[in-house]
Amino acid sequence: MKNYIKPDEWSIIEEGFDPHHHQISESIFSLGNGRMGQRANFEEAYSGQSLLGNYVAGVYYPDKTRVGWWKNGYPEYFAKVLNAANWTSIDVNIDGEQLDLAKCEVSSFRRELNMKQGYLKRNFRAKTATGKEVEVEAIRFCSMADDETAAIKYTVTPLNFSGNITLTPAIDGDVVNKDSNYDEKFWDEVSKANQPEGGYIVMRTKKTGFEVATGMQFTVLQNGKSVQIQAEAINKEKYVASKVTLQAQQGQSIGIIKYVANLSSQNHKPEELVDKLNATLNRVSQKGFDTMLAEQAAAWAKKWEHNDIIIEGDVSAQQAIRFNIFQLNQTYTGEDDRLNIGPKGFTGEKYGGSTYWDTEAYCVPFYLATADQNVTRNLLLYRYKQLGKAIENAALLGFKNGAALYPMVTMDGTECHNEWEITFEEIHRNGAIAYAIFNYVRYTADEAYLADYGLEVLLAIARFWSQRVNWSADKGKYVMLGVTGPNEYENNINNNWYTNTLATWCMGYALEVAEKVKDSSPEQYVALLARISFDEVTEIAKFRDIIEKMYYPYDDAQQVFLQQDGYLDKEQILVKDLPVADRPLNQKWSWDRILRSCYIKQADVLQGIYFFEDRFDTETIRRNFDFYEPRTVHESSLSPCVHAILAAKLGDEERAYEFYLRTARLDLDDYNNDTEDGCHITSMAGTWMSVVEGFGGMRVRDGKLSFHPFIPEKWTSFSFHMGFRGALLNVKVSRDGVQLKNLSDKTVSVVVYGKEQIVNANTELLIKA
Repeated sequence: MKNYIKPDEWSIIEEGFDPHHHQISESIFSLGNGRMGQRANFEEAYSGQSLLGNYVAGVYYPDKTRVGWWKNGYPEYFAKVLNAANWTSIDVNIDGEQLDLAKCEVSSFRRELNMKQGYLKRNFRAKTATGKEVEVEAIRFCSMADDETAAIKYTVTPLNFSGNITLTPAIDGDVVNKDSNYDEKFWDEVSKANQPEGGYIVMRTKKTGFEVATGMQFTVLQNGKSVQIQAEAINKEKYVASKVTLQAQQGQSIGIIKYVANLSSQNHKPEELVDKLNATLNRVSQKGFDTMLAEQAAAWAKKWEHNDIIIEGDVSAQQAIRFNIFQLNQTYTGEDDRLNIGPKGFTGEKYGGSTYWDTEAYCVPFYLATADQNVTRNLLLYRYKQLGKAIENAALLGFKNGAALYPMVTMDGTECHNEWEITFEEIHRNGAIAYAIFNYVRYTADEAYLADYGLEVLLAIARFWSQRVNWSADKGKYVMLGVTGPNEYENNINNNWYTNTLATWCMGYALEVAEKVKDSSPEQYVALLARISFDEVTEIAKFRDIIEKMYYPYDDAQQVFLQQDGYLDKEQILVKDLPVADRPLNQKWSWDRILRSCYIKQADVLQGIYFFEDRFDTETIRRNFDFYEPRTVHESSLSPCVHAILAAKLGDEERAYEFYLRTARLDLDDYNNDTEDGCHITSMAGTWMSVVEGFGGMRVRDGKLSFHPFIPEKWTSFSFHMGFRGALLNVKVSRDGVQLKNLSDKTVSVVVYGKEQIVNANTELLIKA
């Protein structure tokens, strides 16, 4: 675990330059605006270890799957969000020496991610090999107000000399993905041009044919004022730049303001890209850096109004929750139903940047409460529009009659995960899609969605489950063989309790929704059944038979649900008894050893108890929690939040807080020694869940918000916002009680500690402890 980020309520701060932390910081200090983003690479050259990364949402490449042997149904490719043209580059040359912090003596260094206003600022002092000292300040941001644009202000001040300083702002399209299977470069150049005080490159992806135009305009500064100077154009393959040389006086600054635009053929016709790029660059450069920065601050202020969580008494916890919320808002804005939330967002390339079940299981609750309901609706529409592909994916594995298996990893609905035990077996992901529909409707009451889109998805998923089970004559029950549950440290197991539970719930929910739609929208219902050739008599009977006769593994002696058949055959050595040198297992043990162990990567049985909490009494939850948590190594970023919520439910404040800190500071403190690959964006929504559903005890029951909060010992109070069915509440929990502020014009009924409370429009109410 690292501990070099300075505590601050609104900023992420690094002081002092340690090259060993650099790639971690590149992830942590990343920027984005939902449309594009980039890792916190230095603007000037850096010859040390670095993962260069600039990304454009929705642009991907189908990299050929690379495996030792092929199996029927195996995905042809692994979709990857591409490292796109590097627009941050500003090379600095000091009297013939390139400024490179890997080769300089760095006397001071400070990097700050200002989350309140949405910019990255870096200051440092460095001495070159010949003894020339400079001070540099760089400020940059990806505009939330104008999401195809960004800006950088970069200034250099000579401290002990006067001389020539050359600044070379560039757009570099000759980039590679770190994880390219065959070291292939994924972009071809379409066109490029140098322009007065700027330039652009248009690149096209191989195979998928996406075109992205990346351009810059710049202003030269001397002593903080704009000056006109002749730039030398540089034009190479996949690269345009402008070299500016100034006579710099000791103590007087020179610099560049670099305005950038990134336009994709997803949003513009390819033949119009260059004209629209230039128009965009002209617009923002005329607006100016200070105005753009003010717009950025205003855009972030509006977001923080609705989704800030305030924690009093614990700066570390406050910093962590804001960092998680900030990164979620940088990654996904919900304005485009073609986009989704990659596990690394714009912070790295691991996992391909594609869509996983994380979105539905973890991110949906966050966006439901903190954004307009259309944001979550767009996440559901993303999956609805890929239903045809999900049916094709299932057909490749032998399923028929419109059964749908949503992919484990996807960009366009096609399965592109490249590990067989996940691709073929981790089918519980299908249930997360159905659960997200359930979650959305119970939260928003938008039952029209069910008739228009939801029921069609639910029936296709139910069809899959009805074909995936088989009858066991030995057990006299339906069973589910050859699966992988959320615990990926178990492969090819039989009767994973979570998967079996989720399958029957999906079929039951599909039947419930079918009855609703049949009553409310009979014409749509009849038309849907005809369109998908659904046999109402035989298929519904099959669903009901499976629901009634499904097998669920259970241990009578310990009175717990068994993760899968044979789980207790494993040697039951608890995590606390593992040598510290053996952790993390996924970096220290062989895969064979992991598979034979009892250790759990992330919540599995407990994931099901979290989803279906209302089915179980407190003692059942406690027994299963006390059995499985000591066997869980939490080597998935998705694990601590579920455990935090359940521990809070059980009144176990100590463990709830421990798991909260682990999920909240997972990346800031590099708990799992993997932040250099990118931040864990989807699990950040779990951090929000840990506060709101854990400490806040928030649930939706009978169409109402319900709260049963408590305060961690280290906090004096905490507060959060909840948007719910047209109302906006602020909930503050303190030692005095629970304060509810209705910030909307709609009266709302909520339940606090089991008692209903009416909060009138634009009023507040204190429920004393």
